[in-house]
Amino acid sequence: MNSFTREANLNHLNDTEKIWDLIIIGGGATGLGAAVDAASRGFSILLLEQADFAKGTSSRATKLVHGGVRYLAQGDIGLVREALRERGLLLNNAPHLVKNESFIIPNYSWWDGVFYTIGLSLYDLLAGKLSFGRAKHISKKDTIKRLPGIQEKGLHGGVIYHDGQFDDSRLAINLAQTAIEQSATLLNYFKVTGLIKDTTNKIIGVKATDTETGAGYQLKAKTVINATGVFVDDVLKMDTPEKKPMVRPSQGVHLVLDRSFLPAEDALMIPKTEDGRVLFAVPWHEKLLIGTTDTPINSHSLEPVALDEEVDFILRTAGKYLTKAPTRADVLSVFAGLRPLAAPQDGASKTKEISRSHKLIVSASGLITITGGKWTTYRKMAEDIVDKTIEVGGLNNIPCKTASLSIHGSRPNPDRTNPMFVYGADIENVLALYKENPNWKNLVHAECSYTKGEVIWSVRNEMARTVEDILARRTRVLFLDARLAIEMAPEVAHLMAGELGKDAEWETAQVKAFNETAKNYILTPH
Repeated sequence: MNSFTREANLNHLNDTEKIWDLIIIGGGATGLGAAVDAASRGFSILLLEQADFAKGTSSRATKLVHGGVRYLAQGDIGLVREALRERGLLLNNAPHLVKNESFIIPNYSWWDGVFYTIGLSLYDLLAGKLSFGRAKHISKKDTIKRLPGIQEKGLHGGVIYHDGQFDDSRLAINLAQTAIEQSATLLNYFKVTGLIKDTTNKIIGVKATDTETGAGYQLKAKTVINATGVFVDDVLKMDTPEKKPMVRPSQGVHLVLDRSFLPAEDALMIPKTEDGRVLFAVPWHEKLLIGTTDTPINSHSLEPVALDEEVDFILRTAGKYLTKAPTRADVLSVFAGLRPLAAPQDGASKTKEISRSHKLIVSASGLITITGGKWTTYRKMAEDIVDKTIEVGGLNNIPCKTASLSIHGSRPNPDRTNPMFVYGADIENVLALYKENPNWKNLVHAECSYTKGEVIWSVRNEMARTVEDILARRTRVLFLDARLAIEMAPEVAHLMAGELGKDAEWETAQVKAFNETAKNYILTPH
């Protein structure tokens, strides 16, 4: 797997005359999915990401692989059925990262029990052969036993149903590795700055800058895909400067708490909050993840910040359902992500009413843009994009192969009590590093389970380039406990510097930059 180094991938750009079949702009779920799909069909692929893989929305999800119970309530049966099929395929193809999770909806009225049992039985039927398990009603006593810490006053019982849970940025990294194994070329920290067109105004390539070295590149391609999530309008403007915005970002915020607030194996699903959304409290990496919100935002950035009212809404709602009401002081980490929703037409302004299904647009210049969608359906979105690209670029019509393609690291029935389970089939390779340097067996910090060897592994085999890449997306410490991540940063910088051949000045700059970012993940009491 040596080709998963930046140097090896950069070398593929040395041939300035090369014409790629596809250049993909954007290294989130959609772009990476498209790279895996197209490369597995035998096309030559170059994917360029301006920051790190999954730096944006794709590392900030609720960690659910789900059909979307809410869309079922809205009557969007087609979207739910497609997502449930994809959920099943994802469990088959990446069992080391995706698991079947049971969710309980507590019922505080007799009617809720009937309503949700019927609705969720339909949800399960839509999954067909790829069902995760049947929905069923449970008694008040069982609900309290399975959800210790749930508000007992007025409780009638509960409804259990099944959905998927996963680790989003780990899946993104494994998709990047899968794409490279299928002969794609991928580069992070590589920003597309313009589009190259021929005399007939057709796109024939991109201009890009390696942000690590400042070197500029002119790269030729038969087709160009804009899979930049909330940044799609920036690329569309390179194509047609007068273009009206296509995306309306909506912000979703998550809070991470200690597991003691809900020490359960089951997740809690609150079906109706005061803003008409659902709220989840999900066990994730020994912590409790609560979210999410849906707030229209007028601007987009790589580091969106949670608004006070969003944090207060989650704490207030959780407090109604948990006997131990969480406060700002209890929050270990808060993170915000932006959903790239198709901009509302005809004056519809509520973001929760804007469709989550994806849209493909082909510009007059041949630029192929994808927007919308969600992690669960990334594979189907990729299939649709590549099918469209074959049509637009006149490429060989080769059928999609990803429905049964194992994702890098795939290993069935992982031992989830082993903190290294997320590496799947790579665990042995990570452990082998300890022979090279016994010091790497040691923990980076006494309060967490990450070893120094994992940092080295991420630099060598997962294209981690910065302290933030390691602490936010290769390991998930920043998302789980922001203060702990800040304490770990100097040691991570030191280990990385040794591996990347960087000096003390680089280490200092890295720690400073990381601390600046991490501040946004810490809540200060009012």
